[in-house]
Amino acid sequence: GMALPERDLFPPQKICMAWQQIHSVGGGLYSLGNTCFFNSVLQGLTYTLPLANYLLSREHSHLACFLPPSILPSFPPSLGAEQGFCMMCTMEEHIEEVLSCSSSAIEPTPVISELLRIGEHFQLGTQEDTHEFFCYAVDAMQKACLSRSSDWDTSSQASTLIRQVFGGFLRSRVTCLSCKAVSDTYKVFLDIPLYQGKISLNSTIRGWVVEWGENKLQPLGLCLFSRCEQLATVSKRLTIHHSSNVLTVCLKRFDAFSGRKISKVVQYLEYLDLGAYMSQAAGEPLLYSLYAILVYEASGCQTGHYYCFIKAGDGRWYKMNDASVVLCNAKMVLCQCAYSLFYAR
Repeated sequence: GMALPERDLFPPQKICMAWQQIHSVGGGLYSLGNTCFFNSVLQGLTYTLPLANYLLSREHSHLACFLPPSILPSFPPSLGAEQGFCMMCTMEEHIEEVLSCSSSAIEPTPVISELLRIGEHFQLGTQEDTHEFFCYAVDAMQKACLSRSSDWDTSSQASTLIRQVFGGFLRSRVTCLSCKAVSDTYKVFLDIPLYQGKISLNSTIRGWVVEWGENKLQPLGLCLFSRCEQLATVSKRLTIHHSSNVLTVCLKRFDAFSGRKISKVVQYLEYLDLGAYMSQAAGEPLLYSLYAILVYEASGCQTGHYYCFIKAGDGRWYKMNDASVVLCNAKMVLCQCAYSLFYAR
C-alpha cells in the first residue's frame, strides 16, 4: 500500500467543502493588457470552496506564514518564491478584495505584481495559456505551504492544504498472468489533461484511463517477481486510488503541431461520477459538482480571449469576462466550448 506521511501538514478534517459564510458574487477583474488568461484562473481559484474558506479565515497569514507581511515588498523578484514571497498570502489578499466588492471590478494588483515569481517566464502584456498559469499558481501555493521545511517525505508533502484540495493519487497495478503476483506504484496527480477524441467528458475520461494503462496486456515481458523469473504476459491497469476534493480537467484545445484551436464540442454535465474509475470500485457513486469553467474564444490563428463561468456562494452562475460580471443560467454554462472544467466533491 501507500506509505503513510511522517506528519499531516494540514488536518483533513479542517477542509470545508461548503461556504463558511454566504457570499454573493464578487467583483470582476480589470484587464491590465492581455491578462484575460490570468483573470480567468484567479476567478476559478476564488470560487474553489475549500481554498477560499481557508484563506478567508486568515489562518495562513496569522499562524502559518513564514514571513511577516511587512517583509514582502523588500525582496526583489529575482530571489524567487522562497524568499520574500508567499503565494498563499497573496491569494488571501486577492480573494478577500474580490468578494468584498460585488458591484464593481478591481485591478488584481497583488497577484499580477508577483507574476514573475509565480513563473519566471511569464511576461506582463503577453497572452499565456490558462492551464499553464493554473499549474504554476497551484505549485506556488504548494511551495508556500512547505516553506518551513523542504525535507518532508513525499507522503507528507501530499498532506498540505493545496495537495488535499487539488491532488489525488493514481495507482498503476501490474499483474503477472503466470504467477498472479501484483506490483503497485502510485503517482500524484493535480489535474487531468485530456486530449479530445470523444464527444463526452465521461467517454474522454474513460479513454484517458485506457490510454494510461487499463487492462493493457504486455506479452512476453520479463516477470520481475521473485517467484516467477520467466517471460510472461502481464496486465497493467490504472485507477484513481485516492480522489481529490477538487477535480480540474483540461481539455487540450490546441493542436500540438499547428497550434490551431481544436473547436470540437465535448459534452459535459453539471455532475460527474468517478466511482467506476476508483481502485476500490464498490459500485458506490463518487459525485463531483461543476463550479467553474474556463473558455477560450479564438479570434484568429494566433489570437484569442479567455473568460470563465463560476457558481457563486448564492448558488447562481455568472459569466466573468474580465471586468464584466453577468448573471446566467446553467443551460448556457453547459453548452460552452470549454477549455478547463472545475469540479468539487
